[in-house]
Amino acid sequence: MTSATQSAAPAARRNLGIAAPLRVSVAAAVNAVRRTTPLAQSLTNFVTINLVANAQLAVGGTAAMHYSGEEAAALDHGASKATYINMGTLLEPFRTEYPAAARDAAEHGLPWVLDPVGAGAGELRGAILRAFAATPPDIIRCNASEAIALAGIWGLDGADSRSRAGVEASDEVDEAIPAAHALARFTGGVVSVSGAVDLVTDGDADYRLPGGSRWMTKITGAGCSLGGVTATYACVTDPLTAAVSAALHYNRAADSAEREANGPGSFQTAFLDALWNTTADEIAQSPIYMEKDMS
Repeated sequence: MTSATQSAAPAARRNLGIAAPLRVSVAAAVNAVRRTTPLAQSLTNFVTINLVANAQLAVGGTAAMHYSGEEAAALDHGASKATYINMGTLLEPFRTEYPAAARDAAEHGLPWVLDPVGAGAGELRGAILRAFAATPPDIIRCNASEAIALAGIWGLDGADSRSRAGVEASDEVDEAIPAAHALARFTGGVVSVSGAVDLVTDGDADYRLPGGSRWMTKITGAGCSLGGVTATYACVTDPLTAAVSAALHYNRAADSAEREANGPGSFQTAFLDALWNTTADEIAQSPIYMEKDMS
């Protein structure tokens, strides 16, 4: 048990029933994406852009990849229903382009998803992330270290005084719970923290989502593409349902792909196929453990 878990407020945990409203909403979101093929535009990093686009297509969405605030504004005027911003590989022009894309999404009432890759590493990344505090994301998709680092950048509770960068998680999900709660309450949205057991929180209730595959850590872009798929789901439903739907879809597909794969290369191919083939009912009936603060 981590120190964060020891100091957390008492919580009651239960597996949601098969007819729970959240499960119904997840199934509806999966079907809506496949029926309407919504466009979620992505400003994402160079290393993982191909997998992000292919994952969005494999769940039933439509992809548009670019790096321009001007293009974001043009797409927000009708075509795009959500925006995904990933902080992976940055260039100096992104100092203004990324915050402009976030502002434009907010001005048009469109949800946007942030993946704060490498939060805590470098002046440029820190400046962009600080700028986002003025137009907070509807969903933050991150690992535990990134959640803790971002809370520090925004001056929130749950931050850690240690210098850290969150490209690869060095913290466990439970260590990031205070930061995730603080981020969710600050943004008024949802935080999705990936790990051995994923955490999705709105700052009040926590949802633990087990599943996934050991091979996910052996392909580059697993987390980045989850952020893109989360944005696809945000096109058709509320932030909590979108984050839970994306994580469940990923975990279920990864479980299936691992049974077919012989290594990381074949896993990635099988994973994209499984994203396409996994049914709405299979996704919605995956384990969802709810913990609600009882203090």
